[in-house]
Amino acid sequence: MMVRLVAMLLAAGLQSAAAQELGDAAMGHQLATTWCSACHVVAPDQAHAMVDGTPTFSAIAAMKSTTVLSLRVFLQTPHGKMPNLQLSRNETDDLISYILSLRKK
Repeated sequence: MMVRLVAMLLAAGLQSAAAQELGDAAMGHQLATTWCSACHVVAPDQAHAMVDGTPTFSAIAAMKSTTVLSLRVFLQTPHGKMPNLQLSRNETDDLISYILSLRKK
């Protein structure tokens, strides 16, 4: 039981450290506000988006399937309804870091 608890705490700490090393969440928030907020609610204090039916960034963060890898693949793959943002590696990392920072602990 104790070994399992230690392993869980260690895993949580590693995930937290990995998220911190991934990118700059504050820069990701700026990117999201600039490029994504017309269609998505990107921040908890944003009232609404112009496009109905698009998931909020908080909802995306809460999905069990949302991981660093799934977000990276999604952001680097063109989608019919999304503009081709052509994000740099750092911008992608920053945006992913911001989205994951919205995940309720």
